[in-house]
Amino acid sequence: MSWWNRLIPGSKPGVEANRARGDTTPIVWTTSPAGANPSPSHGGLFPRFFSTAGDQFDTRTSDRVAASRLKLRGVYTPALPITDRRFFAGRTKVLTNLIRAIEDERLHTVVYGERGLGKTSLMHVLAQTAREARYLVVYVTCGAGSNFDEMIRGVAENLSLRFHVDFGPTSPEAERGDNFLSLIGPDPVTVRGASDLFSKVAGTRVLIALDEFDRSESSDFRRAIAELVKSFSDRSVRVQFVIAGVAANLNELVANVPSIQRSIAAIQLPKMSAAEIRDLIKNGEAVTGIGFDDGAVHAIIARSIGFPYLASLLSHRAGLNAIDEGRQTVTEDDVATATSEAVEEAFARISKRSQIQIKQRVQKGSLGALGALAGASQTTGGIFSLDDISALHADPINVAAAKSLIERLPADDVLIETLEDDTGRTFRFREDGVPTYLWLLAAQGRFFEGQDKAKPVRA
Repeated sequence: MSWWNRLIPGSKPGVEANRARGDTTPIVWTTSPAGANPSPSHGGLFPRFFSTAGDQFDTRTSDRVAASRLKLRGVYTPALPITDRRFFAGRTKVLTNLIRAIEDERLHTVVYGERGLGKTSLMHVLAQTAREARYLVVYVTCGAGSNFDEMIRGVAENLSLRFHVDFGPTSPEAERGDNFLSLIGPDPVTVRGASDLFSKVAGTRVLIALDEFDRSESSDFRRAIAELVKSFSDRSVRVQFVIAGVAANLNELVANVPSIQRSIAAIQLPKMSAAEIRDLIKNGEAVTGIGFDDGAVHAIIARSIGFPYLASLLSHRAGLNAIDEGRQTVTEDDVATATSEAVEEAFARISKRSQIQIKQRVQKGSLGALGALAGASQTTGGIFSLDDISALHADPINVAAAKSLIERLPADDVLIETLEDDTGRTFRFREDGVPTYLWLLAAQGRFFEGQDKAKPVRA
């Protein structure tokens, strides 16, 4: 039996022949796409949608099946942030710390961490909770071209003059519906001008939620925000910033004004614990009526390694697979099928150069080593050392192979780059999507003994 069959149980006949002919495509086992019926040429029904664009049941589908699918897609939303607090799992301590920093200490807050940890979902839930306390919340998603003047004007447009100390709720301007924007002239807004304008807020408190702050490519924009935070704090303005972005530490996200740090509560968003992922799954069970058996829960926890994005993705896909087979209980096999589908999607999202490199290394038998490196990258937040590889993986064979592989990498390697600083040598994947793909592929093949007890994917 070849190493492919030994490492990936349940491999399909003919794969070895393809390998012998030079086929370097990474192994991706799939079943039929969830919800898709065979085409008429195969004697089945043509694929179709299960509900209308208005989220109504398709009359050709049973109410029970359609209702389950509709509820499932509303609970597990890997492609969308959570905006409904009912579906928000875990993160209680982080949310409590955010509220206390805002309410009790009157601090501006910065939430940072790697992609896929649920920062945007946390921001939406915080905004919902703040609005219930009658805070005025203005939510801004930053982009590469974010502009300070445009951002301030957008916030001002959402603030009624009834909350302005010089006007008030009974003023003609407030009754007419005027807002703070009417007080801004045609010239670009400066930090001083914005500070003067918002220092007039009275009778309420305002939260400006700046999400994806790291996406801004303008150093002027980032510096202006930092200076405005400092000014608001010094003047006790009733406006507070909540800033979120991808970063390994606070200095990576906000480093323009050193004195800003005493005005900020910096909160690093950690990975979800196993208990929090169980809560995420249970939230879905309560709403959809679809149950997850113990094996399925264990497999999702093991394969998601603390990322709510992966937990939601696998829960959603596994639930759909169970529904398609007429079951109300999700099993380990469903999670294995969901993993297989996720592998295909992740592969399509990475660059062609990375795809080629991965294929070549898989052909040479290095997938176990790459999987160990991907796991180290995922668990440490992106940058990892040789010691991290040993600490995070129990399989000595894959750990040794991973260390050997990374020691031989050239400086211009397509997949991984080497970083040198005062603390020593570290590594990171050049492309964000590669570690996720390799980790899922490794989980699919059960490369990490003892970490995942899921059964092999059905052929």
